Amino acid sequence: MTNKINGINVDVTPDAPADEQPAIGLIGMGEMGRMYAAHLSRAGWKKIHVCDRPEKCEELKEDMRDTLGVNVLPDGHQVSRMSDFIIYSVEAEFIDQVVAQYGPSSKVGAIVGGQTSVKAPEKTAFERYLPQDVHIVSCHSLHGPTVSPLGQPLVIIKHRASDEAQTLVESILRPLRSRFVYLSYDDHDLVTANTQAVTHAAFLSMGTAWAAQTSYPWEHGYYVGGIETVKVNITHRIYANKWHVYAGLAILNPSARVQIGQFAASATGLYKLILEGDREALQSRLYRAREKVFEGEDKNGHPTILLSEDMLDRFSLGRKPQSDQSPASPTASAPTANSHLSLLAMVDCWAALGINPFVHLALAATPIFRLWIGVAEYLFRARARLDGAIDAALADVSHRADDLEFVVAARGWSQCVRFGSFELYRARFERTAEFFRPRFGESARLGTEMIRAILDSSSSADGGGGGSGSGESRPGGAPGVDTEGKASAGINASPVLAPNPAPGPR
Repeated sequence: MTNKINGINVDVTPDAPADEQPAIGLIGMGEMGRMYAAHLSRAGWKKIHVCDRPEKCEELKEDMRDTLGVNVLPDGHQVSRMSDFIIYSVEAEFIDQVVAQYGPSSKVGAIVGGQTSVKAPEKTAFERYLPQDVHIVSCHSLHGPTVSPLGQPLVIIKHRASDEAQTLVESILRPLRSRFVYLSYDDHDLVTANTQAVTHAAFLSMGTAWAAQTSYPWEHGYYVGGIETVKVNITHRIYANKWHVYAGLAILNPSARVQIGQFAASATGLYKLILEGDREALQSRLYRAREKVFEGEDKNGHPTILLSEDMLDRFSLGRKPQSDQSPASPTASAPTANSHLSLLAMVDCWAALGINPFVHLALAATPIFRLWIGVAEYLFRARARLDGAIDAALADVSHRADDLEFVVAARGWSQCVRFGSFELYRARFERTAEFFRPRFGESARLGTEMIRAILDSSSSADGGGGGSGSGESRPGGAPGVDTEGKASAGINASPVLAPNPAPGPR
């Protein structure tokens, strides 16, 4: 058994001499490609070959001029021929045509992977266009380009490769100090459909509903403080980004289409029960979902939410109304009543599809998913809160119009994803984003501070862990310890969880 790939020691570190280091190739120098180039350069890797579209070559050379170890090449053919580990960092929508163009030029014995957020089209493209004499070990950093990779989940997919090829990829990526998560292509898309695509759909639907009502939700007193703070700030955070960041995650992932469709169906079904005033049916359905999703986790020692609504109030865009200014539904001494239909629909969706979100949380939680599951747990674990949401849904009509718009929006986003139309997705996204744009400035700062405070609080509650260590998670069994003594958990495992954040979305 050899310990080398293309003459490179698989346990190589950035401290090795340049002639003993692997040549790393990055095809696609958007935000994620540049993030990888920067972190790999800072780690000490000395042979990083990069390219973007040919017409951007000179601009890229100027941008990378002071980045040590980075060599800008005219196109992906040259990057592919010179590199031992090649990462395609292009949007999933275009991965097929880019791999078709440059894949056949891959160096003999090289390792090829991709940073696409949806793996189904990447897998197809690699199998179709890559030579049989290359290894396929893919990856995906589950965070944005402005987030530090430290402790964040980094998925590694060994698809068509030797153990030595995977070890070399781990050695190259280890200086990012991310937490390795080992999945198959199919498991990756199943997990990210939940942790990213359907979570985004919930917030997209909230934003579209509020825009349809033509009022900023925190200005009339109903969406201020506590859970409402998370709803508003995360919705703003998503709409302040580019539409294509979310479109591919939803449209190109077969699992996402199923989950987003069920989320819309759950919202519709629950809203019909609300209109019918059928308390028994509504309560029975939600308590069954509560038992299926949350109660089994008590046996696994899953930590409960430790954050207070007072903490979240610090990051609200609005102010809670005074006793003489209360909206129609609340009393002067109680928070504004709310059905929290989006949270009810999300938990109902998980129950209907048999999804255990805590397994996904342990494997590949993004900061937004950590917030989303945290606020769902906050609402459902407290019987008084859940009963309060049911009472508000049935007896208080002050949110009924918003809930109607939310159901329409959820069904609209589901149809958009089912049709597979990027143009329709872009039009829906940008129309809503335009409504919120005047307020992005004030929400960006508060949203970032809120996420940091919640994740820091969760980390402290867990003794400093909080999911930010450099552990590794492997699928397919009970939680254990890998050869480096790092905690591991799997798709079929009862995961060891970091504590979740607190109250949030609608």
